[in-house]
Amino acid sequence: MYPIVRVNKKHLLENIRAVTALCVAKKIAVTGVTKVFGGDPEIAAVYVEGGITRLGDSRVDNLKLLKGLDAEKWLIRPPMMSEVNDLVTYADASLNSELATIQAINDAAIAKGKVHKVILMVDLGDIREGFIDHEELIDVARKTEEMEGVHLYGIGVNLTCFSFIQSDSEKMAALAELSKTVGERIGRELEVVSGGNSATLDLMMKGGVSEGVNNLRLGESLLFGKERANYTFLPGTRKDVFTLECEIVELKEKPSVPWGTVGVDSYGNSPTFTDRGMRLKAICALGKQDFDVETSVPVDENIIILGASSDHLMLDVTDSKRGYKVGETIQLQLGYFSTMRAFTSRYVRKVYMD
Repeated sequence: MYPIVRVNKKHLLENIRAVTALCVAKKIAVTGVTKVFGGDPEIAAVYVEGGITRLGDSRVDNLKLLKGLDAEKWLIRPPMMSEVNDLVTYADASLNSELATIQAINDAAIAKGKVHKVILMVDLGDIREGFIDHEELIDVARKTEEMEGVHLYGIGVNLTCFSFIQSDSEKMAALAELSKTVGERIGRELEVVSGGNSATLDLMMKGGVSEGVNNLRLGESLLFGKERANYTFLPGTRKDVFTLECEIVELKEKPSVPWGTVGVDSYGNSPTFTDRGMRLKAICALGKQDFDVETSVPVDENIIILGASSDHLMLDVTDSKRGYKVGETIQLQLGYFSTMRAFTSRYVRKVYMD
């Protein structure tokens, strides 16, 4: 049954070793982010095989799936109050920006006889999570240090995910300096200074990450072999870890341009079409709930993706040399969001290749 996502674990392992080697050379440890593939333990196990000792996810439910792996587990999104008990059970550490939540984590950890590690987030311009007021962050750090059920593990920043503010030397220097200040106020050095995600790699390789920043939370670079600042592929990496196969259910010559009055889509936009004349078009049993059109590329370079509805993928196969037939499959190379949707969809089977 199709559609199927094929996961090339050998190529993933190559990516992990290549990217972590780049980071180790700069004295930076990696937290491997598992949210793209829904915390699938078979894929996360490849992270651990590649030498990654910290795993991060934005869902506690995904961290539950990772409990059998020998790695420190991080929740990389500020915790919800309603999930604090599960957080303490399944995560070793979490990124936080609210004192009330930290207090709740402290209470839950004490009740379970545990100590939970806390990383305080600072906002350096992306206006997502984190403290803007540095004095407030220092005050929360001091109060966290006094709690018995939590351990102040470090500080971190996130950039490029909401406002797409880029990581730069000035921001990394500010993060490192803030870490020193917090350390001075609490009387000890922080263990973790987390400088962001795959968008910081380009800056790191150019020597722009300040000494003292010792961690990056990486997902896209490990899985797809590219950094996010310029979307360039990293040396020694592969881009073909995830391949989606979908089955052709209709194959007919049709006009390039529809006829009739054009309405709007579900987002209120009117579609536009390029007139290429009569073309051979394939419809595959795959839709937007299963993958992302914008971050998918046909393996057959002569195929054009025309678009998709919720459960139909429309392709122009006129120029292909393959001579496709109904019932045959077409392969798509998946990017970040396409992989995320495929692993979220229960209609897409997952097959693992060693």
